[in-house]
Amino acid sequence: MAMSRTRKIILIIFSVVLALILVAALGVALLVMSLKSEPGIHDNSVLVLKVEGSLPDYSNDDPLAGRFFGGNPNSLSSLLMQLKKAKADKRVSAVLLDIGFTGAGWAKADEIRDAVADFRASGKPLYAYMEVGSDKEYYIATAAERIYVAPSGDLFINGLAAEAMFFKGSFDKLGVEWDAYQIGKYKNAPERFTRKNMSDGERETINALLDDIFNRYVGQVAESRHKSPEEVRAWIDNAPHNAREAQQGGMIDGALYREEVENELKKRLGYKDDEKLHRVSTGEYRQISPESLGLNEGERIAVIYAAGPIESGRSNDGSFGGSETIGSDTVVKALNDARDDKNIKAIVLRVDSPGGSIYPSDFIWKAVEEAKRKKPVVISMTDVAASGGYYISMGANRIIAEPMTITGSIGVFAYKPVLKGFYDWIGVTSEYTMRGQNAGMFRETEKFTDSERLKFKAMLDHFYHDEFVPKVAEGRKRDPEYINSIAQGRVWTGMRAKDNGLVDEFGGLDRAVAVAKELANIPSDKGVRRVVFPAPRTFFQHIFGNDDEDKTDAQARARQDALINSLPADVRRTLRAAAMFDRYKQGEQLAILPFDLQIR
Repeated sequence: MAMSRTRKIILIIFSVVLALILVAALGVALLVMSLKSEPGIHDNSVLVLKVEGSLPDYSNDDPLAGRFFGGNPNSLSSLLMQLKKAKADKRVSAVLLDIGFTGAGWAKADEIRDAVADFRASGKPLYAYMEVGSDKEYYIATAAERIYVAPSGDLFINGLAAEAMFFKGSFDKLGVEWDAYQIGKYKNAPERFTRKNMSDGERETINALLDDIFNRYVGQVAESRHKSPEEVRAWIDNAPHNAREAQQGGMIDGALYREEVENELKKRLGYKDDEKLHRVSTGEYRQISPESLGLNEGERIAVIYAAGPIESGRSNDGSFGGSETIGSDTVVKALNDARDDKNIKAIVLRVDSPGGSIYPSDFIWKAVEEAKRKKPVVISMTDVAASGGYYISMGANRIIAEPMTITGSIGVFAYKPVLKGFYDWIGVTSEYTMRGQNAGMFRETEKFTDSERLKFKAMLDHFYHDEFVPKVAEGRKRDPEYINSIAQGRVWTGMRAKDNGLVDEFGGLDRAVAVAKELANIPSDKGVRRVVFPAPRTFFQHIFGNDDEDKTDAQARARQDALINSLPADVRRTLRAAAMFDRYKQGEQLAILPFDLQIR
């Protein structure tokens, strides 16, 4: 039955009125939230900071976007800022780190430890509490003045293990071969498809990484707990430990419940027995602006966050629970905008990436080159800045990394799958009609011909020898032959990379900002204001998108990420790797970390 004209008019009017009401309601909510005063903080308060989760470098703290879309406000930058504020805030007398399991890497763990050490320089107490923890959680906790574990808790400080997975056996059963070429003894990413075990190069690299990280872990814990490295190694070899054993062995200071730890703090801070401890949660304290405490003020320094695999197009900031990616369009625009903004005195590019496709990596490198013609550009490497992640970093004025940053991997590889055996198995046949000697280079059913292979290798050799190595040499002011000798796809810790001249000094984002400040000739007694580029997306941008954004693509990616995030962790990593390789298409050159390194 057709709707009458009158009913249509009424329905349209009703829809318009409803939309206006919703917009008005959102406007009121925005106004209320903008006018809402900062929470009151009692004198002699204790800030309770949660340390758990994936701890991405940065997440959007927009209140409305967070309320409607969740997000992940528990970012590393937010955590470090809370410690910085608490150090300056006279109302906060102590900090309690409530440590849960974290997916952050070892470099981020070091950065948290450095921030804890900086806070403790104020003389204020900082305690750590865990219900249960593994090596990384314990490593973070040992930076605290005192460590407590719940009486029923355990310390699974069993040491480090790295797993390498190979798929050749599965592909053999499916009739799939991989025609690949890699440059460098250690650029062994294709080997996960072409081998059933580690090559000598991969084994050498992983053993060196484990040695560096394990030795630093042992050394730092020994220093913090006033033990010898041999004693710490004995703890690890005899783990796991229950809380009572850990206390008796000197690993922790007490096996107490959370309320008992708070009572210890009350005594330390001079509370009366019947007085209630003034606790401030992470969420509450996040609403205290740094500016109200005299922080984050002065000349402007741009901070650009680049996290995830490198690809063409727009970045994904991890909203809606999706995975982070570095889009060359987004990062290049951010670098150009910061370069051309006269109020910005220097740029810090914060890199957490295993690499990706060479073309968008090169676009970002070029933008860094153009930016540093006008103002200093400093790289801050966090957990991983390898292969393409190093490529976008190598030209900066200064490179800052943590001792346990995974970096280097200066090399390149490319490959194509040969599906003839699989097609024969399922009964698919194909014919090609071609013009041009190498027109069928990327046929899925045939391996490279001799002519095609020569062209394929020449393409990769050109990028490695004529682009990657010379650009590293120019950026690091080294001889190309020397760079080639330490390259070869080899992955280094930040410690070794500094020895090799691939990074300049150790430190986190704070140190990178300080270096940028020095290079911009900002007086040492003056503060600086960090400005994030591009500006964080607002609530309405989440809803309606930006003018330059393809909403259909963004929504499709959000749905894909939601599906992937519903799967088990190991399956998620496999599917994301498969999706990334699929985006790069057959034969496209890749500059990416040669393995998915999970050190646990």
